[in-house]
Amino acid sequence: MKAILLAAAVTAAFSGAAFAEFPERPITWVVPFGAGGVTDITSRRLAERLQAELGQPVIVENKPGAGGIVGSQEARIAAPDGYTLLLATSGPFGIQAALSPEKLPYDPLSDFEFIHGVTASPQLIVANYNAPFNTMAELVAYAKEHPGELNFGSPGVGTAQHLGGELFKRAAGIDLEHIPYTSGSTQMVDLAAGVIDLSFEYQTVVAPYVEDRKMKILGVTLGERLKASPDIESVTEAGYPDAVNVGWTFLAVPKNTPEAVRAKLEDAMAKVMNDPGIVAQVESDGRSVVNLKGHQPGHDYISAEIAKFKAAADGIALK
Repeated sequence: MKAILLAAAVTAAFSGAAFAEFPERPITWVVPFGAGGVTDITSRRLAERLQAELGQPVIVENKPGAGGIVGSQEARIAAPDGYTLLLATSGPFGIQAALSPEKLPYDPLSDFEFIHGVTASPQLIVANYNAPFNTMAELVAYAKEHPGELNFGSPGVGTAQHLGGELFKRAAGIDLEHIPYTSGSTQMVDLAAGVIDLSFEYQTVVAPYVEDRKMKILGVTLGERLKASPDIESVTEAGYPDAVNVGWTFLAVPKNTPEAVRAKLEDAMAKVMNDPGIVAQVESDGRSVVNLKGHQPGHDYISAEIAKFKAAADGIALK
């Protein structure tokens, strides 16, 4: 009996030491979308800062497909040891969980542990620079005069950008065809070239194209104007309050990741997300920091968002 207790004590001691030394090798940060989109750009900025906190490389890997489901599932089945992180987004963790839970190979609320909130982001309604409309009112008028002609792109079915387009077209009473992509960068290239007409995207992604006069901003999916861009009209001001839509992200790990490992990641991410430079950068992109640390606050936030998406998207078929 003493031998068994001694062995257990030794094992616990070694396990505790192993957790205390975490991380001992590079960490993978999974982005469930292609390169060039807002989740990719944000992840690379934050991974670099997190690397400084943890003392090990944090390598971003893009795993696109099925509106974020493919990458999220790959993270779910990874070893629960803290060496695989996932940028959980409102598409595969909120919208699709609300509207098509039977299509998900995972449960967003029970198959993951949430480390820290990352960002909350409204979308900008953008059009090709040569489009025959310059405001939301002009867009709606044109769409009603030319039914079935306009379309909008998104990084994939069930993403926050997809829901943004669906909510706007329902609120405005117009017809817009959805064109899904697997990469945010490919979608932007096509919009700039006039292959598609519109997108409901994030400021980080569209800014270079707007500066180069390849796209123009028609509005923002908020109830009020952005502090950083007060010249952009909100959907509520334009008369479409039901089109308000904000995408969010959280850093997550597979369930059963050791508590000591999660604690280290939580502390490190809290420092990253409270870094004045990171906060300023996030806000300059038209977003805000979701300053929620630990699993339960993240779980509660996402649970409430799923309920909100169910109510907001009632009757919308995401396809």
